[in-house]
Amino acid sequence: MAEAGATSVVVVGGGAAGMSAASRIRRLRPNWSITVLERGDYVSFILCGLPYYVKGLVENEDRLVVYTPEFFRMKRSIDVRTHHEARSIDAANRLVEAVDVESGASETFHYDRLVIAAGAEPVRPGIPGLDLDGVFTLHSISSGMAIRSFLGSQMVRRAAVIGAGYVGLEMAEALRGVGAEVTLIEALESVLPGGEPEIAALVDEELRRQGVEVRTGQLAQALEGDGRVRRVVTSDGALDVDLVLVSVGVRPAVQMAREAGIEVGPTGAIATDRRMATNVPDVYAAGDCAEAQHMLTDRPAYVPLGTIANKQGRVAGISAAGGKAEFAGIVGTAGLKVFDLEVARTGLTEAQAREAGFDPVSALIRFPSHAPYYPGARDLTVKLVADGGSGRVLGAQMCGPDTVAKRIDTVAAALYARMSVADIESLDLSYAPPFATAWEGIQLAAQRLLDKLRR
Repeated sequence: MAEAGATSVVVVGGGAAGMSAASRIRRLRPNWSITVLERGDYVSFILCGLPYYVKGLVENEDRLVVYTPEFFRMKRSIDVRTHHEARSIDAANRLVEAVDVESGASETFHYDRLVIAAGAEPVRPGIPGLDLDGVFTLHSISSGMAIRSFLGSQMVRRAAVIGAGYVGLEMAEALRGVGAEVTLIEALESVLPGGEPEIAALVDEELRRQGVEVRTGQLAQALEGDGRVRRVVTSDGALDVDLVLVSVGVRPAVQMAREAGIEVGPTGAIATDRRMATNVPDVYAAGDCAEAQHMLTDRPAYVPLGTIANKQGRVAGISAAGGKAEFAGIVGTAGLKVFDLEVARTGLTEAQAREAGFDPVSALIRFPSHAPYYPGARDLTVKLVADGGSGRVLGAQMCGPDTVAKRIDTVAAALYARMSVADIESLDLSYAPPFATAWEGIQLAAQRLLDKLRR
């Protein structure tokens, strides 16, 4: 128990950012009172593993929980209140009102420091039929359990995935993996919206090779059924379905913060400084409800990823505890698996670089994953982008059967260090025939870019 008169901390949200913040505060301030308000059943969960849980590669949902609420209560003396949804913040009086979603009872919590880690909410398109049985989003462990239960109890021969972003692509694979015929519906003209077109084309090819029907440039207009979803009506006709997964993005959960006078930035997420402090004294924000500063554009960005949430939560916790820490910013590094392909990206695409005011130059090459004479070499593709004026590296995207997701980290590190294309070419990277070629693929792309930059 906290000492009488001890500083009180309230953390809204028990995901990666919230529990990172709470744990850091506890380490730095062992006598402070810390309460975490989480509306769901779990804290410290791994949402990125949900497609693999749906597919059955992860046997039990408990494997997606890093620590239980009981662990935090007993081992770290953090008062974790699951099934408690924060409803309002009274910043003037430093109060948070929460409701027990099971009993309906409300309770008010006083804070000296507040960390908002409320996460994000799935976007629900404005089409009829979203409430039909068999229509799902994937945004929590509970939603993943609901999909898996439905697949186990119902005959699902045909499934539609609306949205061809990261989660949509992963779920297309998961649903194919449980035996369903899958149609992927994307309103834009290609899968992997926001990606490099050359990489998206390779992903599209892999999806079709694996039996996924890809419908790009089509807008889902309605879901129809007799209590259970039976059809998806699109701008190019209808298709019969037994299950629909809606994955058209997420939006930051900021309504409560906005009503409390906490500033929301241009991305629609909570604005913070590098200490993760908001415009309201002693209130911090982190994770999928907060903005991040993009290191290449020097503008706010919204990139809801677990890696970022963990780092921001740690900084928010240190700052709330009175320590000194800053979140350096992001370059937008991410990866995913689409059947037999790994796909990874970091930094800006060529189009994004142009929009940000750079003069982008790019090189696209295909290279072997390791020495061609050593068994098992496979072709990988990389597109490297740089600024034509300064030669600074701006980003890269890669695609291939293996080793792509970690290879992209070389470019991510280069972006943090503000390296030039010439710097990339000069890097002393590891080499042995089973792992790479003497000139690593990223360096071969850098050589091709240097040729263009010197013209």
